[in-house]
Amino acid sequence: MVQLIRLLAAVACLLLGGIVGALNTRPVVLDLGFTALRTNLGLAVLVALLAGVLAGGLLVAVGVVAPLRRRLRRAEAARSPSLRQRTDSWISSTNGCGS
Repeated sequence: MVQLIRLLAAVACLLLGGIVGALNTRPVVLDLGFTALRTNLGLAVLVALLAGVLAGGLLVAVGVVAPLRRRLRRAEAARSPSLRQRTDSWISSTNGCGS
């Protein structure tokens, strides 16, 4: 079910991107200081949106995910060996289902 939702979301994003590109065909020049890029407005908007999504994802990964992984590694390293054995045996006895 989740894969179907992801597929539908991907198709919707592709369609919206195509519509934005088709409706904004006016040529623009992006002056980057050292070079100038000529493109159409729709492509420039889509590239800017993609760059924003990638930058936001990178900031979340660096600011949230990395510290949580570090905390998890420390917590796992700090577990006592007897507790680790009991937990591992419990997981193997329940086949990882937890019940």
